Amino acid sequence: GLVALTMAIIHFLPKLTTAVPSSLAAILVVTGLVIGLDLDTRNVLDYLKDMSGNLDATIAGGFPEFHIPQVPWTWETFTIIFPYALILAAIGLIESLLTLTLIDEITETRGHSNRECIGQGAANMTCGVFGAMGGCAMIGQSMININSGGRSRLSGITAAILLLAFILFAASLIEMIPLAALVGVMFMVVLGTFEWSSFRLMKRIPKSDAFVIVLVSGVTVVTDLAIAVCVGVIVSALVFAWEHAKHIYTSNYIDEQGSKVYELHGPLFFGSVKNFAELFDVANDPADVIIEFKHSRVADHSAIEAIDALAEKYTKAGKKLHLRHLSQDCQQLLAKAADLVEVNVIEDPKYKVASDKLA
Repeated sequence: GLVALTMAIIHFLPKLTTAVPSSLAAILVVTGLVIGLDLDTRNVLDYLKDMSGNLDATIAGGFPEFHIPQVPWTWETFTIIFPYALILAAIGLIESLLTLTLIDEITETRGHSNRECIGQGAANMTCGVFGAMGGCAMIGQSMININSGGRSRLSGITAAILLLAFILFAASLIEMIPLAALVGVMFMVVLGTFEWSSFRLMKRIPKSDAFVIVLVSGVTVVTDLAIAVCVGVIVSALVFAWEHAKHIYTSNYIDEQGSKVYELHGPLFFGSVKNFAELFDVANDPADVIIEFKHSRVADHSAIEAIDALAEKYTKAGKKLHLRHLSQDCQQLLAKAADLVEVNVIEDPKYKVASDKLA
């Protein structure tokens, strides 16, 4: 009931007045009801005691003191600390950039992502030498700020100063807030943040994209945001490779000299080399064959090896193969088919091939 009351106040109060932030009003009203009616419900202090196992637990604190961590400066220490530091930094940056993107969409403004990342990194390093916990921008708190009318830097600065003031001077007031009020506020944040339109898009977008969306959402809940993003990038890359592997094809014709011309269309890379090899009829092709790469692009070393293997098949069959419109990188990397490339300085494309042999 208290959760529903909190949500109702947050939803309906802005329709009556915006002089007071609806979230703050909801927390004050629900807290007042709990104290005034002496309702038996858990508050922030009860939660702290249960979580810490300490009956004297409190959120009250003091100013941090400068303190450099007393750890040995060894490689072993570095290998222990670095993975956790990397994960936390990645999670913090991803969360901050996602928050920045969301706020930009809501306010129709454009934030400075570089400034955000540099500022967050500098602040977290400073926190480290004061024994404090690092932090980042949070979607929930930012949404509460935006919904309460905050738009400028002053809103964020005010929130930080008030949070510090509560911890230093008014911890007992925060500890009295019912958990039901905080749950109601966060429920409204979730409802306001969630992209409900994505359910309608599920029927329109490719199934592979829908699968990635559901997978990343599930991994985020089960693990954390950093792992979810990594999984999403990997799965998206595999889906991209799978889809583009199907897009390679040839249009064939016999030219005036009687040579068979294969005009290759689509990207040639590790995912499409199998389909590429199946496009050619080495046994039944005439003595002179031309492969035209004008509408294709050779992407990696697997593609180079596929071209070399095809050239070897034509050579063993006693047939002459010509390769046209390959980039200079391709020509350098080809081993068995290098002599078959017809160089055209004006028309040959210029692009790089992903291969360690060019390093």
